[in-house]
Parts: sequence; structure tokens; C-alpha cells
Amino acid sequence: MHSVFLSWVIVGGLVFDLFGSRGLFNHIRNALGMKNLLVMQKESWFRPIYVISSIWKEAGWGTVVYLAAISGIDPGLYESASMDGAGRFQKMRYITFPLLIPTVLTLFLLNIGSFLELGFEQVYNLYTPMTYAVADIFDTYVYRAGIQQGQYSFATAVGLFQSVVGLVLVVIFNHLSRRYSQEGGLW
Repeated sequence: MHSVFLSWVIVGGLVFDLFGSRGLFNHIRNALGMKNLLVMQKESWFRPIYVISSIWKEAGWGTVVYLAAISGIDPGLYESASMDGAGRFQKMRYITFPLLIPTVLTLFLLNIGSFLELGFEQVYNLYTPMTYAVADIFDTYVYRAGIQQGQYSFATAVGLFQSVVGLVLVVIFNHLSRRYSQEGGLW
């Protein structure tokens, strides 16, 4: 994942402040007559917070990329569709979405190589020892086992495994992209 606009250190700090004992979340709970809830220490809350914070952080970059792709679509196509009586949703379905497919494929192809990484920075900045059971991913486990406990050969083997799987996924998806897309793959 990209750290384009804000780093995960900043986003993690904001999330901890939002869900902390004195954060906005608990202020709202207190106003409704409920007790404080230590959300960042609950295993059941980690995954939803992980997904929502990821969407929130990456939405800005995705918006920039997709708006740039949409602005590159010929306006004459929309005008022709309007003259033929197409509504807004028909224009999206038959013009916008099909012309965004090459952008979607390219972005997917660029990100599939890091498919197994799952965002070390995000997890490292959001998890606590109480959430290790649900929050641990390859990278955080390797960091703890390889770096903190000195098992360097283990950390190297897992890193090599992730790289090989990423390379295989990129090659396979690039082949599929060339086969099924008019735009082709990256190479």
C-alpha cells in the first residue's frame, strides 16, 4: 500500500486518539449513558478498525487516480449517449465502467505483487499485545521473531517466500491481463 498523503504513524495515532479512553468514540458512548470501551484492546474490534482505517487512508489516492482516468474519457461519448437517450446510469454502465477497466487492471497488477504483505506499517501502528491473536500478519510476526528474537534465517526465508509468491502472482496476472484485455499487461 502507498503512504501517499499521510503516513501510518499519523493515521495510527489518530485512530488511537479517536478510540482511546478519552477519545470521541467514548465521549459519544458516555453521552448516551454507556461506559468507556477500550476498543483498541479488543480482538473483535481490530479487523473492522483495520479495514475502515485502510479505506479512509487510501481513498484519497484512489480518488485522484480514478478521477484522472475519468477525465481522460472523451466527452463526445457522453454527448452521443445523451443524444441516443441514455440516462446517467446507462452512461456509467456502458461508457465509464468499461473505459476504467484498463486503469483498474493496471492498478491491480501493480499491487498484486505485494498481496501477502497486508500493510506492515498499518498493523504495526494499530495492534497491541492484546490483539496479537487476530492482528498478526507475516510481516509483524517475522519482525518479532526475526529481528527482536534474532532468528535472521527464518526472517529471510519468509521474506524470500513472500517475494517469490508476489513474482508468481504478477507474472500470472500479467499473462491473464494480456490475454483478456485489449490494453495488455505491463510487459
